[in-house]
Amino acid sequence: MVVTSYAPPAGPVHLRVSDTGPAPASPKQSAWQRYRWTVLRFLSPVLLLVLWQIASAAGVLSERVLPAPSLIFDTGLDLLRTGELTEALAISGTRVVQGLLLGGLIGVALGALVGLSKLAEATVDPPLQMLRAIPHLGLIPLFILWFGIGETPKILLVALGVAFPLYLNTFSAIRQIDRDFLDTAVVLGFSWRQRFTTIILPSIAPQLLVGLRQSLAIAWLSLIVAEQINAESGLGYVINNARDFLRLDTIIFGLVIYALMGISTDGIVRILEKRALRYRLDA
Repeated sequence: MVVTSYAPPAGPVHLRVSDTGPAPASPKQSAWQRYRWTVLRFLSPVLLLVLWQIASAAGVLSERVLPAPSLIFDTGLDLLRTGELTEALAISGTRVVQGLLLGGLIGVALGALVGLSKLAEATVDPPLQMLRAIPHLGLIPLFILWFGIGETPKILLVALGVAFPLYLNTFSAIRQIDRDFLDTAVVLGFSWRQRFTTIILPSIAPQLLVGLRQSLAIAWLSLIVAEQINAESGLGYVINNARDFLRLDTIIFGLVIYALMGISTDGIVRILEKRALRYRLDA
């Protein structure tokens, strides 16, 4: 065997940039890489509004068909100055919150009951599935006959739409819990409260929050229809009043407000979801 020795070259060793891997990204590049999708999500609706405004100014879009964004914006400012918009939002928001709380509590309670009990699944789930198959907006005539045209049918319509997404997500999440965790908790002597707080609730939280986001979207959709039932207040009343006076700009502004409220509430739930489930991101 011939053993050869290796002597390092004399003098300092100069490394090229290519020898140490790719050059680190500049701060501007890293910031763009981090926020580019957020910027694009913001710019896309802005670009749409600009094209809309240009088409209106050029006469491509008639004001009788689709008013310009600037005109709709001015209408919104007028409603804000008079206080009509603030009052309408407060009333409509209260209806959504009341319907969400009522329907959410019922949906989660029934979902937990059916998810934890085979007897409840056999007796309670079939009628609920039959009721879920009926479009809840189709029950408006019955709600009017049963509850009149006041606040009650509007809140109940929102609650009915909210209940089923939370019911299904709660039921499904409970059934997906690993039985080994529950059996281990029983062996360790956990009380029912300890099992619920340490195993059941963290396990169902992701799917429950997804159900909440779905329910919020349905809540605003239900409210749009519910406030067309002889509403005397709220955002739906503003839209109906504008329809009677052929104010297309007010109608579109009201619909935009509905959309913004839905996006805002969904964003709030997304923030809560990130904070509540940050342990999954850290894992």
